[in-house]
Amino acid sequence: QERLIESGGGWVQPGDSLTLSCTPSGRTFLTSSMAWFRRTPGKEEREFVGVTHWLTGELYQGEVSAAVKGRFTISRDAAKNTMNLQMNRLKPEDTALYYCAVYLRGEYRSSSSYDYWGQGTQVTVSS
Repeated sequence: QERLIESGGGWVQPGDSLTLSCTPSGRTFLTSSMAWFRRTPGKEEREFVGVTHWLTGELYQGEVSAAVKGRFTISRDAAKNTMNLQMNRLKPEDTALYYCAVYLRGEYRSSSSYDYWGQGTQVTVSS
């Protein structure tokens, strides 16, 4: 059974850093684009954070949203079969449940374009 397993969340203070990882289980998804989304408290929709576009072979291109650009970096490691989200200079508004997902088709910034999802890892930024 295919699963996505997120890890690395936790509680940190503003300005701190965290690295989230997403590891597929049961399947590699090496030739799929994968993304991070987040759901903030009180909101139903999942906000696009970043995507690793699969280009060819084990080559990917990362892209993050304007809200986190300059602070977050997204990457794929094909050898380790993981996708990472390096988060620096965290702010209280980054507090959310972070999910990784596998792209299916359509607009890549829309959560409806993804068909495999992990259970999420909680990130809390507070002093």
